[in-house]
Amino acid sequence: MIKKNILLNKLPKSFYIRNELTVARELLGKIFVRKINGVELTGKIVEIEAYNGQMDEASHAYIGKTERNKVMFLPGGLLYVYFTYGMYFCSNVVTGKENKGNAVLLRAIEPLDNIELMAKNRFGKTKISEKEKRNLTSGPGKLCIAMNIAREQNGTDLTGNEIFICDNDSVKESDIVTSKRIGIKKSVDLPWRFYIKDNPYISKK
Repeated sequence: MIKKNILLNKLPKSFYIRNELTVARELLGKIFVRKINGVELTGKIVEIEAYNGQMDEASHAYIGKTERNKVMFLPGGLLYVYFTYGMYFCSNVVTGKENKGNAVLLRAIEPLDNIELMAKNRFGKTKISEKEKRNLTSGPGKLCIAMNIAREQNGTDLTGNEIFICDNDSVKESDIVTSKRIGIKKSVDLPWRFYIKDNPYISKK
């Protein structure tokens, strides 16, 4: 459970309109909120990856603006949702100024509030084991299923009331692990994946 006053500390637009690596590291530990019919599904962000549209060949924006990626070229503070592998949605936080094409992929969160509804979305049942709980949102596709995020949420304003991120205690530098990103074939050596050390809800150690 999270303290309700945390939900009053919604991150402002200015948080997002910065360098993607800065935003990525500072997103760790923040509280991701998905509101559905007045019910708030929440989780602590524990793993992310940064993508740069100008020099990063793994970024969707590297090829330039298209109908699919156009949200990435808007000013930071929006949710960019895309469909992949013909079966999964992934959600990203758009960062930086207009026409930069930068974003941060939400790879994993630690589920906090209304886990039963997340479990219903993901597993079709409300009662789950500890192992299933650790697996509930431990990956970008799993996260979107549990949080009921799909194409309709692409372009959502993160300063609005449907999907937003709230401030929380900062993660100590000594608790942030840096590694190469996962599941890409280009720009593979960039150390742009960040996760919270020893957190059981990350997608892959």
